[in-house]
Amino acid sequence: MPSRSAPRRTPITVVVATIVAVVVLGCGPTTIAPTVSAPAATLPSATSPSATSPAPPATPTAPPPSLAGRDAPPDAVLAAEGGDPVTGQLGTYVWFGTGSDAPWLTGAPLTVGSGEPLQLTVVPEGRIAAWEVRDLPAGAGGPEEARTIAKGTGTPAFEAPGSGTWTVEVTLEFAGGAGRATYFWRVKVE
Repeated sequence: MPSRSAPRRTPITVVVATIVAVVVLGCGPTTIAPTVSAPAATLPSATSPSATSPAPPATPTAPPPSLAGRDAPPDAVLAAEGGDPVTGQLGTYVWFGTGSDAPWLTGAPLTVGSGEPLQLTVVPEGRIAAWEVRDLPAGAGGPEEARTIAKGTGTPAFEAPGSGTWTVEVTLEFAGGAGRATYFWRVKVE
C-alpha cells in the first residue's frame, strides 16, 4: 500500500505564498502612532518673545479671518446695476491647499441688458488679487472656444456681452495665497 507523504513545497509555491501574505497584510488597517506633546510648561509664551525662537514674520497680505476658516472659496455674486444678485456655480478651485476639479459648467441663470455694467462681489468679503472673465455662446463646444472679455485686479467689473445667451466664466485669484476659484453664470442678454 502506497504511503501518503506531505506535499512538497517547491520554491515557486513559497514565493507565491509570500507575495499573497504581503498583499493581504499590506491591505490591512494601518495604525497611527500617537503624537507626543511637550508639557505646557516647556512651551514658550505666546505673549513674550523667546531668545531661542524668532517671532514669525508678519503677513500683511493674509486673507481676512472670515475666509481663512472656510473649507471652500467664498460665494461669488454677480449683478447688474440695480438688478438682483445671482450666486455663481463654483467650478474648479484650489483653496488653502485643497481643491476640486470641475468641468465647464452651464452656470447660474442671470438676465441683463446688452452692454450693461456687471459687478462681482464675494461673500463673505474677500480680497481679490486678480481676475479674468471669459464668455462663450450657450451650447458651444467648451472652454477651448471661450474668449477673454475682461481682466484686472481688485473688484471685478465688466460689461455684459452682446445679445444672446452666454456662459460667463469668472476666475478669481484671492489675495494672501488663499487660492483660486472659477465661477459660472448662464447670462441671457436682452
